[in-house]
Amino acid sequence: MNAILSADLSWCIGKGGGLLFRVPEDMKFFKDTTMGHIVVMGRLTFESLPGKKPLPGRRNIILSSSAGEIEGAEVAAGMPQLMALISSRTDDVFVMGGANVYRQLLPYCGRAYVTRFLAEGNGDAFFPNLDQNPAWQLEYESELHNYNGLEFKFTTYKNMAPAVYV
Repeated sequence: MNAILSADLSWCIGKGGGLLFRVPEDMKFFKDTTMGHIVVMGRLTFESLPGKKPLPGRRNIILSSSAGEIEGAEVAAGMPQLMALISSRTDDVFVMGGANVYRQLLPYCGRAYVTRFLAEGNGDAFFPNLDQNPAWQLEYESELHNYNGLEFKFTTYKNMAPAVYV
């Protein structure tokens, strides 16, 4: 399982139910990385998608105890149901938010693909600081990118001891 997200300098990932920054290069990275794979998200993240529709070209799973049936997506009411849906395909899974879903699934993730914005987004949703977690190591960091004065890097973190769901 993998996490994919964008975060500011404080590891903030969202504000008011949306992204902190909308950068075409980051959106392209997300699309290219997740295309053809399984994406897992919470109900609020799903409702923030354009048109409140599943992402095309991916198997969409919503982890939520309160979501009803969603056309074009599967709903898992909890961890046992989610793990049954993804079974042995965990390397093919990308967790895409929100903060509560990240907290639940991060221990099972082997990698985290993080677009790090070198700015403060002043948001209200946060991701755990992987730089301060000894289980996680920075594996890759791109050169500095710039979009209209907003600087960012693409990074990959590796979990040295991912949990196994039993």
